[in-house]
Amino acid sequence: MAGPGAGFFPQQVQLDAYGNGGFRFAGMSHRGSLLCLPSGMHAWEAVLPTDVTLDSLAPVFAVADQLDVLLIGLGGDIAGLDPVVRAALKERRVIVEAIATGGAVRTYNVLLAEDRAVGAALLAVENAR
Repeated sequence: MAGPGAGFFPQQVQLDAYGNGGFRFAGMSHRGSLLCLPSGMHAWEAVLPTDVTLDSLAPVFAVADQLDVLLIGLGGDIAGLDPVVRAALKERRVIVEAIATGGAVRTYNVLLAEDRAVGAALLAVENAR
C-alpha cells in the first residue's frame, strides 16, 4: 500500500487480485501478507503457516467482537492451523476456515459482498490458482 500510512487502508474492501507475493484492492497494490478486518486493510508480517499465531493475529482479536467468520489463507496449499489459535477464536465465537489463500480470497469476497461480518488473514502467494 503506497502513500501515507503505508501498511494500512482505512476501509474493508473486496480483493481484486492476489499472487506475485501480494494483493490488489481499491486501485492499489500491496506486497506481502494482509489482514482484512472491519477496521480496514492491514499489512501483516506473517509469511509461513507457522507465523499464524496468537501474537500475529492480535489485530484480529482486537476486533473479534465484530466478526462472525475469519478466513485464514495459509498459502498455496492447505496447511495445519495451530489448535491454540483455533480454540482462542472459537472462545470468542469466531468461526474459522483455514484453507489455501486462493479459496480464502474468493470466499472473503463473496461473504463481504453479502454484507457478512467477515475478516481474512491472508498469507501472500506467488502463484494465483
